[in-house]
Amino acid sequence: MGPLRKDTWKTLSGIDLPHIARPTSPDYSHIADAGSPPYTRGIHETMYRSRLWTMRQYAGFSSAKETNERFKLLLERGQMGLSVAFDLPTQLGLDADDDLSYGEVGKVGVSISSVEDMIELFDGIPLDEVSTSMTINAPAMVLLAMYMVAAEEQGAKIDELRGTIQNDILKEYIARGTYVFPPEPSMRLITDIFQHCAENVPKWNTISISGYHIREAGSTAVQEIAFTLANALAYVEAAIESGMDIDEFAPQLSFFFNCHNDFFEEASKFRAARSLWHDLIKERYSPKKEKSLKLRFHTQVAGVSLTAQQPLNNVARVTIQALAAVLGGTQSLHTNSYDEALGLPTEESATVALRTQQIIAEESGVADIADPLGGSYHVESLTKAIYDSASSIIEQIETMGGAMTAIEQGWQQREIHQSAYQHMNEVERGERRIIGVNHGVMETETPFPAMKINPKIGEEQEGKLKILRTNRDGVLVERCLKQIEQATKDDSNLFPSVLDAVRSRATLGEIMNVLKDEFGTYMAPSGF
Repeated sequence: MGPLRKDTWKTLSGIDLPHIARPTSPDYSHIADAGSPPYTRGIHETMYRSRLWTMRQYAGFSSAKETNERFKLLLERGQMGLSVAFDLPTQLGLDADDDLSYGEVGKVGVSISSVEDMIELFDGIPLDEVSTSMTINAPAMVLLAMYMVAAEEQGAKIDELRGTIQNDILKEYIARGTYVFPPEPSMRLITDIFQHCAENVPKWNTISISGYHIREAGSTAVQEIAFTLANALAYVEAAIESGMDIDEFAPQLSFFFNCHNDFFEEASKFRAARSLWHDLIKERYSPKKEKSLKLRFHTQVAGVSLTAQQPLNNVARVTIQALAAVLGGTQSLHTNSYDEALGLPTEESATVALRTQQIIAEESGVADIADPLGGSYHVESLTKAIYDSASSIIEQIETMGGAMTAIEQGWQQREIHQSAYQHMNEVERGERRIIGVNHGVMETETPFPAMKINPKIGEEQEGKLKILRTNRDGVLVERCLKQIEQATKDDSNLFPSVLDAVRSRATLGEIMNVLKDEFGTYMAPSGF
């Protein structure tokens, strides 16, 4: 659903609006308009007048069937794209019947162990008509292969599929923890995905380089931008070293940022990130395609800012954060539900979160003009300060040998720990007020209902896997798994072998175990 078509754009009082406000101050007369390098003011000339940001609601819980029902509900209520949350076993490449999965199946996302689960997840949803984002990293190749096979079996054309896989392993080592393999083979998996998708799924965003989890772990806004762009440069270098040209893959790079409570800092952060990425890529790689220079990003409001105390207050927090993301020029947005500090979102709270985006888009007027904060003395000075500070941190990382080397030394982890510790001390001393936590506290609060997960989901998933293994062609599965093993040894692209294995009904865990046998596993330094 795009914006309403209008002949003229006006305020509620009838004042005409240009497509972009230009600063009258000579101090900022040098700032280029939206759609012009270095894209500080936005990557498109008319921004949301032409097309609203994609409204996504991250969803996934229990079984594929229940998550499918939530997807259909959100699409019916105006959501524009799907965003899949996988449970912890799936994120770690474990089947639901693995001993290590016990007690975690379906808890923080949907359980996907085979392509049959993926088919059920998207039953009745035409995959060639919807854009899908999947938060998956270490097993990203396998889950994308399952998605592609599910689309094939719907009759969809693979080269028409649109969406994103997170596929960002470096931030897993820094902040999130769902890594499996050591860094070097992890980077191979990522570049194999780049190469295969460039040739076969050209509209797919093959990586979403994430600052979100870095910020959730306790970083500052400046650190979020610096660490994320430093990781992105490492991916660019790995792709180029694998033989790819910058213009083959850079247009499909995408980013994923957090949006926290400091309204002006957050809007300025996004403006600075666009400009800094443009300058880094242009100066280092001189791409021929303009799109290779454009930083496109999805935003999710700050889960860590939500409180279990007085949870309805979170509606205000989410609104402020979402507004900052829109004013900062995001391409896609997820708004958290007010009850997420208590449990998985209910149908009601998820709807309120979606309606928050729709009200911002259709009623607030902020989508009527590109970069409405441009030219503000405060915003422009903050944008420059964030640009300069993030540049300095990136230079520091590069003196260590780049993001990968710094990660292996635990440097980013230590920096995040220190920022998180400082923030917590400020809250505990009352220097930073959190409403309902250390200010505006109420003695008694009415209990809020929380969504409950089906306690039998683990047993149900185990039963489905037992049936799958009984009915499939076991000889074919073994042959396909052997092909993956061979591909790891001869340095050929792994994606075609993984696709064949998925088609044969090999499970996620079976494929990942072959890769573990060849690549090994990894324990990252704690950062202390």
